[in-house]
Amino acid sequence: MAEMQVAEKGGKKGGKVRAKKMSTRIDFTPMVDLGFLLITFFMLTTTLNKPQVMPVVFPEKDVDDDQLEKVKESKVLTLMLGGKDKVYYYSGITDAKLDSTDFSAEGLRKVLLDKKAEVEQKFGVEKLTNAAGQEKEYSPINVIIKPTKDSRYKNVVDAFDEMHICKIDHYVMIDVSKAEEDFIKNPAAGLKFSSSEQAEASTK
Repeated sequence: MAEMQVAEKGGKKGGKVRAKKMSTRIDFTPMVDLGFLLITFFMLTTTLNKPQVMPVVFPEKDVDDDQLEKVKESKVLTLMLGGKDKVYYYSGITDAKLDSTDFSAEGLRKVLLDKKAEVEQKFGVEKLTNAAGQEKEYSPINVIIKPTKDSRYKNVVDAFDEMHICKIDHYVMIDVSKAEEDFIKNPAAGLKFSSSEQAEASTK
């Protein structure tokens, strides 16, 4: 609320009357109430960010060998998350060739999309019925994610995000083996890792 203070007329009788200067004072008290009303309004009408959760299915520990579904090596891509945001990867197990990339769009994402296209071209797509009873197409590629002790939690989250972005349905995260750690240190020596060890590691 604004107030105006007017000074009383004065001066000598019969003399000139000078215009008196007027001073104003603005009361900002109602602005405080208006500020709180606006804050309350925006708090009640705004939409809070909802946490985004990606479901992860953990493998069962007690599984017999005959219950494990066999997958062809050419369908499998193994990712080993290393230090300094580096990703080591190889296809299959027999005569595996180690390569490395990063988490950029031209790095891991390109590797996943290229492998996915290669597998789909060779084996086609799978048509399965989901839990809702709807038939859906799934890519037959299988990705195994193995974080090393040098990787960060962010690397695991980024790897899961890439699975979602590339629409890869079959993927699992298990521990990296000693043979694979040696493979990273010395790729020329090759991967001394059998399919039975891979099956054993997937149920731990």
